[in-house]
Amino acid sequence: MIHFVGAGSGAPDLITLRGKKFLEEADVIIYAGSLVNPQLLEYAKESCEIFNSAKMTLEEVLEVMRRAESEKKMTVRLHTGDPCLYGAIREQMDILDEEDIAYDYCPGVSSFSGAAAALDLEYTLPNVSQSVVITRMAGRTPVPEKESIESFAAHHATMVVFLSTGLLEELSKRLIAGGYTADTPAAIVYKATWEDEKSFVCTVGTLAETARENHITKTALMIIGDVVAHNGYDRSKLYDPGFTTEFRKGTDSI
Repeated sequence: MIHFVGAGSGAPDLITLRGKKFLEEADVIIYAGSLVNPQLLEYAKESCEIFNSAKMTLEEVLEVMRRAESEKKMTVRLHTGDPCLYGAIREQMDILDEEDIAYDYCPGVSSFSGAAAALDLEYTLPNVSQSVVITRMAGRTPVPEKESIESFAAHHATMVVFLSTGLLEELSKRLIAGGYTADTPAAIVYKATWEDEKSFVCTVGTLAETARENHITKTALMIIGDVVAHNGYDRSKLYDPGFTTEFRKGTDSI
């Protein structure tokens, strides 16, 4: 059996209980060494074989999986955060499906959740934003034209931008072209939930300057939108004494 496991956003105690159990039981672990906290490998048993996929191709990863399966061993494919986001898991699963190799998927805490925690941030403040756009700038991996930064910016929803720390000048220009103002609140979170986590509140217009001043060149998320300011929102209806729910009567029903 192969278990795809989300390692979480960085802190070793933020892996799920299920994911930790899989790591403890694994005979083989293939981990994304460029991003996964190596402290997680301390959960592995002494006899476990460990492979760093940062140095491997897809074909090499699959060969390790095939060999483990032929030897009736349990494999954990350990991806950063929650691998449903930029995890490159589908291409692995498709080949496993073709070869009739069983697998499952254990979710993890995404770095976009870790970044919110670093800022004590709620992405969906009533009457400010009720939607979150998770996207990235085009680099060596292209982004479909219909998913341009400008088209998302036009909605003025909360935006979380992955994999774009080296493109902040261009990101700011495109956010402004799409409809955000230069003084729209923004933030940069470096290595969310790791021991060396850093977070900086700035504006759309000062994203690149903030990263430059603080020597942030990679492994960071950018958060864009008025929710970063923590103000201007309406009180939640769910806890409003006047609002009736399934579980309590509000004063509006009296």
